[in-house]
Amino acid sequence: MSERPTRRGFATRPADVEQWIKAADAPPREVAASNFTARLTVDITPDLRGRIKIVAFQRGITVTHMLRALLEREFPPTDGAPS
Repeated sequence: MSERPTRRGFATRPADVEQWIKAADAPPREVAASNFTARLTVDITPDLRGRIKIVAFQRGITVTHMLRALLEREFPPTDGAPS
């Protein structure tokens, strides 16, 4: 019978304990707010959805890119608000 391969789980500690302890002292990485997104659901008619998709295709961009640009244009950041 063959031996089962050793699998590392997400909670497995690294072999070098000293390195693992030192890693906890490292400062957290800076992550820009623009790296995170939130899903927005809007109910539209199938006809409007089709028109949006056609326009995006004609412009050579994705629907997501086009609608994000439209929303950014219509709702610019205000002073002091994160963008």
